[in-house]
Parts: sequence; C-alpha cells; structure tokens
Amino acid sequence: MEDLELSPILVTGAHRSGTTWIGKMLALDPSTAYISEPLNVWHRPGVFRAPVKHWYQYISDENESEFLPAFNELLEFEYHLWKEIRSIRSLKDFLRMGRDFRIFYYGLEEGRRALLKDPFAVFSAAWFARKLNFKVVISVRHPLGFASSLKRLNWSFDFQDLLDQPLLMRDHLEAYRSQMGSVKSDNVIGQAALLWKLIYNTVHSSLSLNPDFIIVRHEDFSRDPVNGFRNLYASLGLDYTHHVEKIILDSSSSENPMEPSRKKVHDIRLDSRASMDNWKKRLTEDEIKRVREMTWETSQLFYTEAEWA
Repeated sequence: MEDLELSPILVTGAHRSGTTWIGKMLALDPSTAYISEPLNVWHRPGVFRAPVKHWYQYISDENESEFLPAFNELLEFEYHLWKEIRSIRSLKDFLRMGRDFRIFYYGLEEGRRALLKDPFAVFSAAWFARKLNFKVVISVRHPLGFASSLKRLNWSFDFQDLLDQPLLMRDHLEAYRSQMGSVKSDNVIGQAALLWKLIYNTVHSSLSLNPDFIIVRHEDFSRDPVNGFRNLYASLGLDYTHHVEKIILDSSSSENPMEPSRKKVHDIRLDSRASMDNWKKRLTEDEIKRVREMTWETSQLFYTEAEWA
C-alpha cells in the first residue's frame, strides 16, 4: 500500500468523458495535488514548460526527451514562475498563476501526490505508467453521449493533429488513416464517432500489456456515484471520508442542472442521472444510426446492446 500511496495518478479518456468530474472528486483527498491538462496545447508554462504542438500528443520512448524532463519537474512541484509571468496577457492568466502556484507550493511543502487530469494524455497512458509509475484511470463515455456533447458545443476536431504524429500513426492509428483523411471538417457527429473509436480501440488494445489500468464508465458513476467513487478511492489508496461523500453527492444531485451552461462547459455540478439521457433529445435518428455504425465494433467492448436504447 505504501508504494500505491506514493504513485502519482493520471485521469484520462476522451475529452467530454467526465475526466474533470472524476479528477476533481478524487482531488478531495487532501493528500493530492490536482493539476489540469499539462498536455493541452494551451497549457500554462508555469505548470509545464515543454511546448505541446498537437491535441492528443503521443509520447513514447522514442520522443520522450521532449517531455520527460518537464514531467519530472512537474512531479517535483517545480513551478516555473518567471515563464508564467512572461506569458501573462490578462487578469484571468494572473489569477490562474496564483491558483497554480498555490497548488505547487503546497504539493511540495506537504509532499502531496500529483493528480493529473488530462484527456489529451490518453494515447500516452502506457508511457505514463511505465516511465513515471502513474496509476492510470481511464474514463469511458457512451459514444452517443460523447457525440451529443460535442454537437451541443459545436466542437469539431481536426484529425491532422493525429495524422501529423508519425509515431502515433505507426503504433496505433495507421489502419484509420484513410478515414481520418476523409471525414468532413463540418461533420461534428462523424468526427466524434471516429475519434471515440480511435481512442477506445487504442485503450482496449493496451489493456493486455497494462492490466493495472482502471477503466471506469461515466454512466456507472452517474447512476451510482457513491459506490463508484468509494471503490475508485480504495483502488488508488485514497481516503474516502464522510466529507468526500457529501461533496460527491452534492456534485451529482438531482437538484443540479441536467447539463452545464455554454459559459461553464467544465462545470461539474450536474444532475448526473438525468444528464445521461441528454443525447436522446439532441441527436436525430440519422445521427444515432451513424454513430452506432461507426463505433459498433469498438463499443461492444464496453457497452451492451441494451445500452444503446
């Protein structure tokens, strides 16, 4: 248990799959230090000094020299104050600097356990586990819920970010090259279905070599957040208390809205049960059919036939 309690934690999965909710609920344990998305191309340089050129950046033994020193510094809670100061362009940037500096300060002073929430690390999860001894939690959301969320926000995805990574293509995605090249830039539903398939097919294929990966389904936690998080806390060696449980219940209460406002797309206070069915109101029959056809082979690895109804 001692080694488990010292291991950093990575919460990953596709974006819009509940990684923020899961990460922040795990970070209720005061022994953790919550760090958000160092592999986001817009990450703050005070947190992570290495540049990130691509969404869903892939890291392996062959290109780790670009990222490993910066991650070692992050895990030592080395905050790059002057880099951050030079990058400040707004009051929001300044306030973020104060927040991040505080996280790193107490992480170092109190010997906290780094907890990274980063959906863009999902293709690199095996590297994080092997090279940096991370305990990896991967969140899966039903393809229809994922597509519905991206449709609501009109969030497109440029597959050139994946195509421009030769190591990622070689190791995981070469079989899908033609599909990535043919999906239309204005087809959010088609993009969502293809991206979901690429991510979770890669996740599943990595499990045989990484049996310690913890796979959690967003829908299971939405139905029963208390037992879901209690079990996850135990698996990660975290302290599940009455205070933690109360905040988890508050975050998923039926008194919360069914989905976040467009101005607060990362708000975690939702009616978790009700939000599971938002796709039924948002997706057309044709869109549901397209998502199902595109993801069916991979989705069967995580969801039953009944869970498409």
